Amino acid sequence: QVQLVESGGGLVQAGGSLRLSCAASGRPFNWYRMGWFRQAPAKDREFVAAINWHGAATYYADSVKGRFTISTDNSKNTVFLQMNTLKPEDTAIYYCAGQTVIAGLSAPSDYNYWGQGTQVTVSS
Repeated sequence: QVQLVESGGGLVQAGGSLRLSCAASGRPFNWYRMGWFRQAPAKDREFVAAINWHGAATYYADSVKGRFTISTDNSKNTVFLQMNTLKPEDTAIYYCAGQTVIAGLSAPSDYNYWGQGTQVTVSS
């Protein structure tokens, strides 16, 4: 059973930074792509960023481009999300997602493995 476990969330003031981590464990797997999504109260889950596991091409939502950076440590089966210049509107539960078959990029249904989420709260 594959598990994705996020960490690194918390409370930060506007303009601050956080680094989220997502560690994959379980049976051997072959990721095609890893992504981060977020969901604010009463809103749909939305795409934040994604990275191809091999080749390391990266993709970002317009709302985070230039502020967030996604990266991986393939040797540790871990994906990171460095979040800088945080804004109150970044407040949400952040979810790590994994894709083991070639699919789309930014819809939650494109990903077949999910973490439990980590809360990020940005105060003004």
